Amino acid sequence: MLDLTTSLPTPITDAEIDAALAVAVAQVRRNLPQFTYAAQNHSSVKNFYPAVANDQWTAGFWPGQIWLAFELTGDRTFQHAAQIQVQSFLHRIENRIETDHHDMGFLYSPSCIAAWKLVGDEDGRRAALMAADQLMERFQPVGQFIQAWGRRDNPNEYRYIIDCLLNLPLLYWASRETGREDYRTVALAHARTTLAHSVRPDDSTYHTFYMDPQTGAPVRGVTKQGYSDESYWARGQAWGIAGMAISYRYERLPAYRDTFERLLAFYLKRLPDDLVPYWDLIFVDGDGEPRDSSAAAIVACGLLEMAELETPEKAAEYRDLARRMVKSLADIYSVRDPAISNGQLLHGTYSKKTPHNTCRGEGVDECVSWGDYYYLEALIRLSRNWSSYW
Repeated sequence: MLDLTTSLPTPITDAEIDAALAVAVAQVRRNLPQFTYAAQNHSSVKNFYPAVANDQWTAGFWPGQIWLAFELTGDRTFQHAAQIQVQSFLHRIENRIETDHHDMGFLYSPSCIAAWKLVGDEDGRRAALMAADQLMERFQPVGQFIQAWGRRDNPNEYRYIIDCLLNLPLLYWASRETGREDYRTVALAHARTTLAHSVRPDDSTYHTFYMDPQTGAPVRGVTKQGYSDESYWARGQAWGIAGMAISYRYERLPAYRDTFERLLAFYLKRLPDDLVPYWDLIFVDGDGEPRDSSAAAIVACGLLEMAELETPEKAAEYRDLARRMVKSLADIYSVRDPAISNGQLLHGTYSKKTPHNTCRGEGVDECVSWGDYYYLEALIRLSRNWSSYW
């Protein structure tokens, strides 16, 4: 773990959490006129999100912010706006608009499951169950994983990515809602496959992992968004940390808990003093590379998730770490002046193109929608006993 005697951020206080929440909720309210009947782009452009159609994998994070603001305030204006968003998500899944991928959990957990849990929105429940069915269609029995992208019969697409751990809660929820065990069985199978193949011997993680379509045997780990196949993509490590915590909640395998600790230790050793990583963990101060504030927000939520499942001593340690990370985000990275940005967290990185990866390159040193959402979720988790959308 980190040496807490060094010059790290101090833990955020309860008063500072309340102040940060007030700023964040005010930003959500300011954004309602532009984004009630539209989606936010996955990342900002010169720190301002454009309005786009609901056809990106990231679209669920903005309504997730609205629901968090509603929980905090009880203001029906937020509820009304979020339920308008639900109708857009129902339309999307009914018409299969850009759904040929695995990100149904990212789309439907913070938008539609939240709507069902908080206000009993029947359309939210229906849309989320349809999304769970779509996710089930992507399961590959040969290899026991949920295929990330592309046609299921394309051997060149026979792969999953570490991010998908955060899509699995949609299946756990669907299993509880319907009593169907097959949803849960698929989620557990994918989590175990990820545990078996996505963690390297040094406790870093692969972003993408290919499987043999004939035998289901592991083939190779690569990257799409990290610096290179053998580097340490920061957000991938963050998804692994948060994903292992969530997997442990749904299946108390000691291996999930152990892997959470190992992935966290690797991540912590490679952080700058302000606890916000560079976009790939191979980079250090002086390299001139951008940060990824979204990874810090995701890890903070993963720490707070695991704290709910741990011994009091461990839980206190994880909460202290999360408070330090959120303190840094609130003090250095959060948007306090709406003239600067309509987002929540500055200095995120969606995907930076390098000679060694296959991403398009976009959203570099910008606000990113999941970073905004997880920052607000982390603040909410620190402020109360929160019932997760995941």
